[in-house]
Amino acid sequence: MPRIWERLRDWILLAVLLSLSTVTMLSVNEPMLRGLRARALELTARVESSLGGIAKYTQALEENQRLREHNVRLNNNVTRMRAALADNTELRQLLGVSDSTRSDLVAASVVSRDITRERNTLVLNVGFRDGVDVDMAVIDDRGVVGKTVLVTERFASVMTIQNTDFFVAARILPSGSDGIVRWDGEIRGMLLMELVERTALVEEGDLVVTGPSNVFARDVPIGVVSGISIPTGSPTMNILVQPFARIDDLSFVFVERSRPPAVPDLRSPSNP
Repeated sequence: MPRIWERLRDWILLAVLLSLSTVTMLSVNEPMLRGLRARALELTARVESSLGGIAKYTQALEENQRLREHNVRLNNNVTRMRAALADNTELRQLLGVSDSTRSDLVAASVVSRDITRERNTLVLNVGFRDGVDVDMAVIDDRGVVGKTVLVTERFASVMTIQNTDFFVAARILPSGSDGIVRWDGEIRGMLLMELVERTALVEEGDLVVTGPSNVFARDVPIGVVSGISIPTGSPTMNILVQPFARIDDLSFVFVERSRPPAVPDLRSPSNP
């Protein structure tokens, strides 16, 4: 034990003297004390500044996330407003159709559509309770859309002009040439007008409208002539018709509840 003390005595004495010297120096040397405090303050400030920067960075990330979410909500609102504006524009156009005709029209929304290769149909949110029945004309502000083929109390199924089972009597203006318009299922978005006399004066861009029909009123727009072909040896020519109504983007239509005057059946014995 005495040997250990002898070994450590000098070091302990040195530590005590250094401590006393430091305390004495700091107590009597105020500038040095202020310098040390300044150094400590600077070091503390730097650490706090770094920590503050990290905190601000974290806050900035959180604020950025909030701004992104807000931007998404604003974009959604703008999208809904644009959709509402488009719907409003379409409704105004349809109302223009309603105001410009004496027909008994009922407005309807397209609630579903079945777009296939051959049979393209729509389902409307009107039915028997709205005065809608089978074989009523369906139109929009552009022209012929189709006709009702199945009706329930609240809904109606529509065979569109781009259905291979659909056909309608038509005529070309200004020549007045008659024919039958149908879709042959070959070219999507294009109709075929058949049985047009070979000698008829027809040009691309001519207007195609409905002719005598038990479903459609006369002169309802169908489309425009976009092509003419004359089969070899045939007394008639085929007309390609670009329809006005676009089945793929329809949202609102009209069902024409009033029926046109009946077209006589020339095949009956009373009509030789």
